[in-house]
Amino acid sequence: MDRRKSIKALMIGTVGAGVLVEACTSADKKNIAASADASLDDRMQEEKAYLAKMEKEPKFFNEHEMATITVLGDIIMPKDEVSGSASDAKVPEFIEFIVKDMPSHQTPLRGGLRWLDLHCYKLYEKAFVNLSAAQQITVVDSIAYPEKAAKELAQGVSFFNLMRDLVTTGFYTTEIGIKDLGYVGNAPNQWNGVPDDVLKQYKLAYTEKELKECLSFDKV
Repeated sequence: MDRRKSIKALMIGTVGAGVLVEACTSADKKNIAASADASLDDRMQEEKAYLAKMEKEPKFFNEHEMATITVLGDIIMPKDEVSGSASDAKVPEFIEFIVKDMPSHQTPLRGGLRWLDLHCYKLYEKAFVNLSAAQQITVVDSIAYPEKAAKELAQGVSFFNLMRDLVTTGFYTTEIGIKDLGYVGNAPNQWNGVPDDVLKQYKLAYTEKELKECLSFDKV
């Protein structure tokens, strides 16, 4: 399964942003640029003050938890030929920011990380980050699909759903993620009509009159 393509399709289609969860509303308020190297030049003074305050707060996640979040993030959003991975986009730092900005996420995430390690110890006698890549994927696949997951893994399913939402939000609100989507925003252009491949797909075609009177721009 190509996780990146599936997530991208979900975001582009329909409302698309059921994956952006409530984290997006709060993070949008701060432009979702919580990484340490984010430019503050275009921020309002209260935003700068808020981010400065957050940076001074103690880290919420310990080193092991951050390592686990990093591995999970890169499984959910791996590096491919188009763009970097979740960790390349500083998604772990984004999640660290979010749990401070939205403390309601702290217990579900820390509890979920603890559940994940205990589950892995039962299966492999190792913490999640110490498993082989194949073992990690096996564990993730067991909790990534709510309709297929075993009932006894309900806590893991809930945790992974939250992680997937936050990783997706963090990734697709960075420069790397926007480039991955191919979104360029509004730009001036010339309308050259519906592309030929789309017309053929629906067995349609322009009449000679339409081509002459309505589609006068040269294709660029």
